Amino acid sequence: MAESVPVRCPACLRENGYTAPVFPCACGSPVTPPLDLSVPPQPLTHRTWSEAWVPVRCAVCGRVSEWPHPEVGCASCGTVVRVAVDPVRPVRPTDRGHPAAPATPGRRGDPRPASMPTPPPGAPEPGAPTPGAPTPGAPAPRPAFRPVTIRTARDAVSTAALYLRWLGFRDVRQPDARPVPSAAVDLRAPGLVAQVDPTTAPAGLRAVECVWLNGLTASCTSVYFSLAGYTEDARARADDLGLPLFVMDLTGMPQPVNDPADELVGTGAQD
Repeated sequence: MAESVPVRCPACLRENGYTAPVFPCACGSPVTPPLDLSVPPQPLTHRTWSEAWVPVRCAVCGRVSEWPHPEVGCASCGTVVRVAVDPVRPVRPTDRGHPAAPATPGRRGDPRPASMPTPPPGAPEPGAPTPGAPTPGAPAPRPAFRPVTIRTARDAVSTAALYLRWLGFRDVRQPDARPVPSAAVDLRAPGLVAQVDPTTAPAGLRAVECVWLNGLTASCTSVYFSLAGYTEDARARADDLGLPLFVMDLTGMPQPVNDPADELVGTGAQD
């Protein structure tokens, strides 16, 4: 997990602790936007789609993907600021593990015949599998989840539903059509009972036990989503029960906070 860093609000000058979100690359590795704290954070006065995303390179596979631009809400005055991110730099051949001077074809130590041209840096060797190509017989990997910025309680419920569909649960829905209240909201799907807590208070022990009991009664998987996190006893109880816990920030990217949640992200919905 990324470390918390201080971000000073330009309006009231309060320092707010901020931890950059961690996103799942298509290769399965965690990706964190590299914050550039030398650039003062800028107040966010209005949003545009193009400025809401920032390219980030995966340190493991080198893939460049677009993720939500890091934002911080001041806990004192409420100002929302956008934190600068280091730009994506071109990858040099030596960064990919290629030697600075490739061996000449036909020489000792290079198995390519002299008539075969030398592939450009980064290109696969002849006969080698194409990077990123699925292994024959292996299940197709899930595409990267595309988060939606959370501004209201309804946004939090919609984001949780989208994330559950991304995990492979089908027909995710709210059991009734009542307006979203300022309290926890149920989501249901075949084989699933989920609870979404969009309030500003950490979810407690009783809330965790209730959603687990609901899932146990229906012989379903139980999942909990919270915007404000969980109390220590709630997390400990969820670990004992094997209940996946997720926390959502305002970028709309749910993050697993315990081992059962990590396992669910890895396996997805089981038919």
